[in-house]
Amino acid sequence: MLIDTYGRVATDLRVSLTDRCNLRCTYCMPEEGLQWLAKPELLTDDEIVRMVRIGVTDLGVKDVRFTGGEPLLRPGLVGIIERVAALEPRPRISLTTNGIGLGRTAAALRDAGLNRVNVSLDTLRPDVFQAMTRRKRHHDVIGGLEAARAAGLAPVKVNAVLMRGVNDDEAPDLLQWAVENDYELRFIEQMPLDAQHGWQRSDMVTAEEILESLRTRFTLTPEPNGARGSAPAERWLVDGGPARVGVIASVTRPFCRACDRTRLTADGQVRDCLFARTESDLRAPLRSGADDAEIAALWKTAMWGKKAGSGLDDPSFLQPDRPMSAIGG
Repeated sequence: MLIDTYGRVATDLRVSLTDRCNLRCTYCMPEEGLQWLAKPELLTDDEIVRMVRIGVTDLGVKDVRFTGGEPLLRPGLVGIIERVAALEPRPRISLTTNGIGLGRTAAALRDAGLNRVNVSLDTLRPDVFQAMTRRKRHHDVIGGLEAARAAGLAPVKVNAVLMRGVNDDEAPDLLQWAVENDYELRFIEQMPLDAQHGWQRSDMVTAEEILESLRTRFTLTPEPNGARGSAPAERWLVDGGPARVGVIASVTRPFCRACDRTRLTADGQVRDCLFARTESDLRAPLRSGADDAEIAALWKTAMWGKKAGSGLDDPSFLQPDRPMSAIGG
């Protein structure tokens, strides 16, 4: 298993399938985009499935989430999910997406073995969506969410980032909409993972501010102690339930002590933390003929040295050199 010196065991694998994205969110990358990884640098479909198989069969991984960039841009996505779903023991499989391509793929993804999706949507206003993402695709995301719900990829979770002076007035409206449409809304504090390194702590809308805004319209009751487990979101019952809303306070209330994640980038690097400034290369040994046992041993070593925390609460914190699109959320 993937254990570190603090006794945490990583059972949740996040796999980035591509660094490319069809949006240009202001909190993630510049308008002109980034220099994408060359195709030879990316893990092939076979290499991704092999890495996931090693994680599941040899290292105790129970949950696999495919991310990006935008994972729906990966041509072999359906086949990858189908092969991962055939593993024994079968892991739970989820996908984090911007939702633009879900309208045409949700049913095929479900049939391949996908269990559920997280869709990013920060606003209900098409003009604000265009300002935040630099694309006119709001209607596509709404349609993608509806397709995911119709396909039974439940619970359909919606991830929203609030930006001060942009959409920070929308929290209650977003929650009302989510409850009415049977989506589980999760607000995420803006994290220092933008390619521009323009993140400022003082500009971030905090978890407390989000909750204060929601309470102007809703009664929020904390979930019972222990219900959260290793999940990043603190969750509240909305008006007594059954609807819930979550807040991921990665910056102001980090959940590092309960972290159970290990991350594989699209170019085959293991990251022990989303905010790590170092990585461990598994692509080179993978391509040089290392067997599964050798890969597993290298992966264990990479996770053993995981730090106690992300360091976000340290004044000397430095952002990772690689942006969110390259790391995988």
